[in-house]
Amino acid sequence: MNEEKTDAATRPRRRGVFLLPNLFTTGVLFSGFFAVVSAINGDFITAAIAVFVAMVLDGLDGRVARLTNTQSEFGAQYDSLSDLVAFGLAPALIAYLWQLHELGNLGWVAAFFYATSAALRLARFNSRLAVTDKRFFQGLPSPASAAVVVGTVWVAEDTGLFAGAPTILMGLALVVTVLAGVLMVSNLAYFSFKDMDFRHRVPFFAMLAVVGVLMLAALDPPKVLLACFILYALSGPMLTLERWRRHRSRRS
Repeated sequence: MNEEKTDAATRPRRRGVFLLPNLFTTGVLFSGFFAVVSAINGDFITAAIAVFVAMVLDGLDGRVARLTNTQSEFGAQYDSLSDLVAFGLAPALIAYLWQLHELGNLGWVAAFFYATSAALRLARFNSRLAVTDKRFFQGLPSPASAAVVVGTVWVAEDTGLFAGAPTILMGLALVVTVLAGVLMVSNLAYFSFKDMDFRHRVPFFAMLAVVGVLMLAALDPPKVLLACFILYALSGPMLTLERWRRHRSRRS
């Protein structure tokens, strides 16, 4: 009997991965890859939508892992690599194939800068995961940055914005891509919303506001989504300025 217990204790565990959360992560990777393929085929609206789908799936994989208690180091690394494809390489290539390729060397350098910024942002996030304040992100999160870039592409393609002025479109693509990359590697603070507890009661007005946003998003998804993520991108400088002002007032 004792020998059986010893054998069971020393028998190596079978190695494997948790299926459910990694299915969502694979969906993120697939959406990013599909976005690149769509952009190569010239379907930039579908490419932009695929990146937004990747954002939804990316928001679900971690929550599913926590709810089912299936977190793992493999899942964390796989998630980071998938995020780099969906929110780093895919938006950079979409912007390049959309307008930046017309700028020659300047265009691919801008696209590469964005992709590199996304990689650096993810590496910094992973390396400081245990010591950072969970309530805030340092730098614009890569999904939000990707939403600004591909949201601009989506709105321009959907509305025909500056269709008769290709120079303006190229300049817009260049500015948006570079600024999105700069915000990712900046030290600006952004709300993470990780401390929000959806199980508690909220004011009735908050529920009405959520319904209103959903209705607007249903009426005109590209414009509403782009507006929301631009506001979030602008919240970083304002939040950082407010925190600096409070810190200065306490010292004085």
